[in-house]
Amino acid sequence: MAEIEDTHFETGDSGASATYPMQCSALRKNGFVMLKSRPCKIVEMSTSKTGKHGHAKVHLVGIDIFSGKKYEDICPSTHNMDVPHVKREDYQLTDISDDGYLCLMGDNGDLREDLKVPDGELGQQLKSEFDTGKELLCTVLKSCGEECVIAIKTNTALDK
Repeated sequence: MAEIEDTHFETGDSGASATYPMQCSALRKNGFVMLKSRPCKIVEMSTSKTGKHGHAKVHLVGIDIFSGKKYEDICPSTHNMDVPHVKREDYQLTDISDDGYLCLMGDNGDLREDLKVPDGELGQQLKSEFDTGKELLCTVLKSCGEECVIAIKTNTALDK
């Protein structure tokens, strides 16, 4: 009998993919798709007629959900495109650290301090509204191992 080797795994995950395949013709505007290996939201989509060699082509224009960059791609409508699993969660903002990290509390009371203040206008608005004492909810988008705050809103649940 062969000796069974005792293997030790440092980490384990479900092995689930960050994306799933979907036929190009089934994609819709405002949906998500991977363009140039980046998770994008589809902002424009057009289909060309079948040509001499058969395939109708789909022209996709998407905006990267994290960086805001615009990406374009053309693929046959019968081919599969990768669609990212996108998860959206709201967190209550409890504090902003001196080094620019947000202290966020989830619905279950768990705290997380691993997200930076977003760059640009959103980050400035978040800081100024937090400094005036407003209770803020941060919407965090998570996809392909990346996370970032994409929106903030005043927490109205506390007023009731």
